Amino acid sequence: MPISSQFSDQQIESLMTELIAVLEKQQVSTKLSLVVLGNLLTHLINSQLPPSQRQTVVDSFIHALQKSVVDEIEH
Repeated sequence: MPISSQFSDQQIESLMTELIAVLEKQQVSTKLSLVVLGNLLTHLINSQLPPSQRQTVVDSFIHALQKSVVDEIEH
């Protein structure tokens, strides 16, 4: 997913590496990984964003995810 935020590439990569390591250690399937990550996203959005911002954040996330998947397919 394209990264354009206030966070450094190092912060993002470090956290991604740790999360991937947990999934690999647990030998989690791709399907279960997606379910867990989806549930985590839902939890974060519902618990940490005001209702008035949720749909905008979800729409932006979906757009960025779709673009990053399309970009990867095209390369």
